[in-house]
Amino acid sequence: MQYVPFADTETRISRVAFGAMGLNCAFGCFDENDLVRSIHHSLEQGVNMFDTARSYMDSERILGKALKQWKGAKPFVNSKAIPSEADGNPGWGIPNPVDIAYPQGSVKQSIEDSLRALDIDCIDLMQLHQYWGNFYQNGSWMEELQALKKEGKIAHIGISIVDHRHDTAIEIVNSGLISSVQTIINIFDPLAFDTLVPACQKNKVSVIARCVLDEGGLTGTLKSDTQFEEGDFRENYFVQGPQPEYIKRVEALKKFIPEHADSLAELAIRFALTHPGVTTACISMHVPRFADENIKAAAKGPLPETVFHEIRCRHRWLHNLYSGFYFPDEEEAKRKTGVGGFKKMKKQALEA
Repeated sequence: MQYVPFADTETRISRVAFGAMGLNCAFGCFDENDLVRSIHHSLEQGVNMFDTARSYMDSERILGKALKQWKGAKPFVNSKAIPSEADGNPGWGIPNPVDIAYPQGSVKQSIEDSLRALDIDCIDLMQLHQYWGNFYQNGSWMEELQALKKEGKIAHIGISIVDHRHDTAIEIVNSGLISSVQTIINIFDPLAFDTLVPACQKNKVSVIARCVLDEGGLTGTLKSDTQFEEGDFRENYFVQGPQPEYIKRVEALKKFIPEHADSLAELAIRFALTHPGVTTACISMHVPRFADENIKAAAKGPLPETVFHEIRCRHRWLHNLYSGFYFPDEEEAKRKTGVGGFKKMKKQALEA
């Protein structure tokens, strides 16, 4: 396992992080004991960074349960403060005013809830889950985070950028107020490399790359007849491509296999980690085999510069597959949640 410094600290974190969204049945439901074992397995393989969120329903509780049973060194634990929403706007596709997304006291409450669910005294990195550029220097969220940092309830402050809006974070990255930025970085969306990642390098802000495998689409396992179970996060994701176009673009990447990578998943992981400004790649590891494959891929090191450049320039596909989640038609919203939008998910998270 390779380790690098987190931000400007002496703390070293693994270059692959355990993305804990998969602990909440987002990618299919699994037995809780198996999920706990998957966390322990990743720890045994050297993964020491775990990324969860208040909105991931049961994820924090399961992670906390696994960490209580773990006898080894304490890992670096990240979570994210859950946003509120306006009527008819969950705030992911179009921003709500900051005082609606994070009204006064909501960040503090979210963190207190996360601490209880995780059953720990301090969260190593607390991120604002739904960061928009117009939140900078507005609202009370930063003051609440800084106050909780002084209390010792969180160690570092970060943000998680909404989908592909990379450059909305430039201003706050330059401010010196945060230690990390989490954003989408993958073969189809390398735009963070253009301005955000260099800004983070300059300011010693860690970059947490997410969606490195694009919800599994960049593993090459997606077929024209692939369907996901009801409730699976990907149920209406790839069809936004549309799916045949998505598969066509993945197929085009096979020209790099096996000369430059043993699999498409390896190619995708190494692509994200080739840029030295990327600190860690946050990937689902709720199945031990996934952890083994991800760790092995990262250990291969960066892609050749010519290959990285060709993929970055010739295989980008600037297309937002989340639109179906953000702006579902009325019937789709009712079918998926029974109450529309993300309200059911949020209610379950807050009650967890």
